[in-house]
Parts: sequence; C-alpha cells; structure tokens
Amino acid sequence: MSGRTRARACPERTCVGCRERAAKPDLLRIVAVGGECAPDPRGTLPGRGAYLHPALACLDLAVRRRALPRALRVPGPLDTLALRHHVEQATQ
Repeated sequence: MSGRTRARACPERTCVGCRERAAKPDLLRIVAVGGECAPDPRGTLPGRGAYLHPALACLDLAVRRRALPRALRVPGPLDTLALRHHVEQATQ
C-alpha cells in the first residue's frame, strides 16, 4: 500500500487576512481584474487567485496588511469596494 486513503482529502488554502488554513470551499476566491479585487465565488475567473474568509474582519486585516496586491502579484494598491460589498452581502 502507498499509504493513501480511498477518500479524497479536501484541498486547503490559507486566508490572506487571518493567515489561517481552511478548506477551500469555506473560503472566497479573489482575483485582480483591472485595478480592483473581484470576488470569484464559483472559482472560474482566469488569473491568479487568493483566498479569504468571507468575513469583514479578515478583509480588514488583509487590507491593513496590504496582503491582497502581494498575494495577487499586482503592483500598487487595489480597489476593494466590490469585494467589501460582496462580503457584506454574504454575512447578512
């Protein structure tokens, strides 16, 4: 036996806000479109993605630490207004 189990493990990703690891379906994928952060709930948009808990606390941490441009590998700041609106709608 190779040591693998029959059940497939759920992939894990790290939240760019709080830096905690979580299951991929529990996190929101974010991509850079133009000069803004776009939420990608289905995970189908092209480009490099970063993952974030859909919570305002994690979003605020990511913005304060300037983690989004670094994780998405884009120069300069990104507009997070659309992302903030999406997270606020998800938490209601």
